[in-house]
Amino acid sequence: MTDWITTPVDARVLRGALDVEATEHGVLPHRLPARARRQFPDGYLAMVEAQPSGVRVAFRTGATAVELDVLPTKTVYPGAPATPEGLYDLVVDGRLTGRTTVTGGNVRTVDMTTGSMETTPGPPGTARFSGLPAGAKDVEIWLPHRETVELIALRTDAPVEPLPDRGRRVWLHHGSSISHGSNAAGPTEIWPAVAAARGGVELVNLGLGGNALLDPFVARALRDTPADLISIKIGINLVNTDLMRLRAFVPAVHGFLDTIREGRPEVPLLVVSPILCPIQEDTPGPLAPDFSGRQLSFRALGDPAERALGKLTLNVIREELARITAQRAAEDPNLHYLDGRTLYGEADFAELPLPDALHPDTAAHRRIGERFAEHAFHARGAFAADND
Repeated sequence: MTDWITTPVDARVLRGALDVEATEHGVLPHRLPARARRQFPDGYLAMVEAQPSGVRVAFRTGATAVELDVLPTKTVYPGAPATPEGLYDLVVDGRLTGRTTVTGGNVRTVDMTTGSMETTPGPPGTARFSGLPAGAKDVEIWLPHRETVELIALRTDAPVEPLPDRGRRVWLHHGSSISHGSNAAGPTEIWPAVAAARGGVELVNLGLGGNALLDPFVARALRDTPADLISIKIGINLVNTDLMRLRAFVPAVHGFLDTIREGRPEVPLLVVSPILCPIQEDTPGPLAPDFSGRQLSFRALGDPAERALGKLTLNVIREELARITAQRAAEDPNLHYLDGRTLYGEADFAELPLPDALHPDTAAHRRIGERFAEHAFHARGAFAADND
């Protein structure tokens, strides 16, 4: 019999969340603050911001056994291959040492063509880890990046205390489903987590699947969240939703950057354009799911000739982001630009193609994260320690 000690799961043992909501079962981490959540009607965005990409239960303990009771909500897409079970990654003193799944939970069914959702209730489950090394250690349980997870109870066989401040810089990142984690296998394998580990920083990930759309409430969340480093990866969602034309895009980018600078005027701010995505390099959106093959893929429905009418493509967006950041950097020396094809370009696509024509797999996530770290955190990079 194990003599369990139960520790309340609250903001003291959570990292990577901007808000924690009390629920019927426990607490629900959010990656957008309550004010922002009141400002959008989109049920899909409500779903993805509550998926805890980059969020972890973090504490210091001498425990050798840990249990975390949770109520996950798993998402299924009719007509698409089954989504793999969400993984809970155990990181001890910075090293991945365990991985598990949790059975049960709610099931949310999402129709990719209409956006409608229906949730079927299910029972909670437990993520269990044993055989941890003896002695005091820093423990993190990284939560599944593609499942909503209500946290019910944390149990250990030794006392728990919040992690001490290690003096690590906080990196706040915003992007699309690729930053959210897309097809990466586990939560520590999404490219921002890979880059954060390489750079020795604390990650707050506002990668929002399908929703890197220059929304003002996201800009305000970036402005109001304490951070030492900020990056925004803009482009792919604006093209594949066919949300705006060039006339609206340029002032929207300026407005987004202006809002961030209202609260963080001197923080290193890195603007990253899209990685290579051949189906949208010169073809506008919208994008549509394609179920005709053996696996789900995506195709662009626009006409390349529509670029002359102001429709956006990835190449248009890269040109404009490079121009805008160069223009602003004349008065903002802490503003930087990175072409996303530096992280994943033509040679990478030939070696590690996008499985669904849109999202990178685990190996490509690792490469993108490693390259981001090389460019951003090196001695002359935007996030170099002596630049702060």
